[in-house]
Amino acid sequence: MSVKTKQFTIHEDWTVVILGFLIIGISLFIFLPSVPVFKWSNLTDLQDDVFDFGNLQILLLQFLYFISIGTIGVFLVGKSVKNFLIVFPLVYLLTVIALIIAGNSVLKGFNLEAVIFSLILGLSIGNFFKLPDWFRAALSTEVFVKIGLVLLGTSVIFSDILKAGSLGLFQALLVVLSVWYFAFWLCKKLKIDDELALMISSAVSICGVSAAIATSGAIKGDSKKLSYVISIVLVTAVPMMIFMPIIAKYFDFPEEVTGAWLGGSIDTSGAVAASGTLVGETALKISTIVKFSQNVLLGLAAFAISVYWTYNDNTQSDTEISKPTLGVIWQRFPKFVIGFIAASLLFSFLIAPEIRNEVKDSLKNLQGIWFALAFTSIGLETNFKDLLSNTIKKPLYAFLIAQLFNIIITLLIAFLLFNK
Repeated sequence: MSVKTKQFTIHEDWTVVILGFLIIGISLFIFLPSVPVFKWSNLTDLQDDVFDFGNLQILLLQFLYFISIGTIGVFLVGKSVKNFLIVFPLVYLLTVIALIIAGNSVLKGFNLEAVIFSLILGLSIGNFFKLPDWFRAALSTEVFVKIGLVLLGTSVIFSDILKAGSLGLFQALLVVLSVWYFAFWLCKKLKIDDELALMISSAVSICGVSAAIATSGAIKGDSKKLSYVISIVLVTAVPMMIFMPIIAKYFDFPEEVTGAWLGGSIDTSGAVAASGTLVGETALKISTIVKFSQNVLLGLAAFAISVYWTYNDNTQSDTEISKPTLGVIWQRFPKFVIGFIAASLLFSFLIAPEIRNEVKDSLKNLQGIWFALAFTSIGLETNFKDLLSNTIKKPLYAFLIAQLFNIIITLLIAFLLFNK
């Protein structure tokens, strides 16, 4: 008589914390992965830089690095290692193609981030080819996203917050609180479900794509809804990046005010830098400070949203009517948020600045690729009809109205704080 042994598994959230700190430990003490070149302007650059033999070696080494970390993660959460080893090479290849497309200088000028191309490529393959169920089941979207979020904590440095200045942080706090609550109130008025309402509110008020991803992770949100919110963020950032500097110049806003306005209202860091450059050096500096201050609030926001969601989400049990106990809250609480905060504290207070500067580019590259891998996976497991079914009018209206409120309230606060 054979006895079945239960496979050893770890909860997904603790797994990503382990993997995130494994990556950080490898980067600090063992091996610092090189950052591959994806930037190109013409076919000559593409051939000489991106497809250079040395760069291809870096990409191959990076593939081995990612598949090794991913295999450990899949094993720990109890999924099929064999299926993951079959599926991951395709996911990685599509992701690298997306990163190369996003590296084009023309597309960079429009602030089209790699995640949108990852999603498009994944959707194209997933909808034009019938993928077997085991293939879709082997995709590790949540693991990829949450590893990226733990690594994101390494870039939230408390000393940089203090250097950013009290005005930038004060504006960021005012903007995030006022815009978040307005957006959430508006979503509830329009009867938008809580998952989508939280993602929209965080995206429009904090820092766009990263905030939407962090919120989705904190509430274990639907990846299709996340794709929809990120698509809106990226599409609306382009006209804002172009027209807001034009409006500021037309009305002759002071450059300090313009910088604070751009940094506080445009949702993606790349678009903020691009729009600040169109105005001037002072506007670029202040817009960057204000945007960075908002990014810093992401960790606090993710923690607060996690607590709110674990306390208010009673859907896991039909019989559970009363509010959950502290034990239940801890059970539901997304542990990767602890990893994010721990990484931030580690890099803020325990890692020397020179070591931090040495590893930051490599860790930022790794974080970006984990996010891109996640969106390739989302595309592969999503049907076009499922994605389009979320493109109902109410969430779009909510986002655009909240964004308009964001633009107006941020301009008023910028004039109050930065108009000399």
